[in-house]
Amino acid sequence: MADSSRPETRYKRIVLKLSGEALKNHANGHPIDTGILARLATELREIHALGVQIALVVGGGNIFRGLAGMKNNGTDRTTGDNMGMLATVINGLAIMDCLEKHGIPVRVQTAIPMDKIAEPFIQRKAVRHLERGRAVIFVAGTGNPYCTTDYAAALRANEIQADIIFKATKVDGIYNKDPMAHTDAIRYDALGYDEALQKRLGVMDAEAFALCQTNGMPILVFSMNEPGIIRRALLGEKVGTLVS
Repeated sequence: MADSSRPETRYKRIVLKLSGEALKNHANGHPIDTGILARLATELREIHALGVQIALVVGGGNIFRGLAGMKNNGTDRTTGDNMGMLATVINGLAIMDCLEKHGIPVRVQTAIPMDKIAEPFIQRKAVRHLERGRAVIFVAGTGNPYCTTDYAAALRANEIQADIIFKATKVDGIYNKDPMAHTDAIRYDALGYDEALQKRLGVMDAEAFALCQTNGMPILVFSMNEPGIIRRALLGEKVGTLVS
């Protein structure tokens, strides 16, 4: 039976895509900042209390990025991507630990078998966890090199039939040019898939974006630095940029 005291939310099942860099304290260089984790857990506890089913996909760039490894020290691309996928597992376990300490039941599912520390990704099992009120953290990307965590987020969102991908970034939406470098940059409130492609706005990598477009998976791009922004979006407030 639905809880009539809960406000109605626009979306019931979401995939939150976080970059690994979002967990990093850039002031002191710590790759996983406990304060950032605590703020994330507080945000997610609020939306979990609304009955929203929460899945997360996290990157590993705060620890190791495959392409950067190839460019900086000559690491083989496949090896580098494998290292990056393992970095996402470290981040996923850190998020799991913090969410549990904030009262949110969690399961970590990995695309690379490592049954001592995480469940294998099984679509039906992931959906069942969500239906039972557990957050699910998808780690190790897709389990394949040459695939970004953006693509993993798009793939998992479609596999679990999420309502939307929430893509957290450093800026408060999608702009016509880099707002960090151009004071006259204009933010879009909403975009169609074709318009985003034509304007080369880089919402996600091309493969991930194409998967979302083909399957009609909307993407909301917003800044995770704004307190309460996920809850506001779920309750229907216009935040960030919606691509649909």
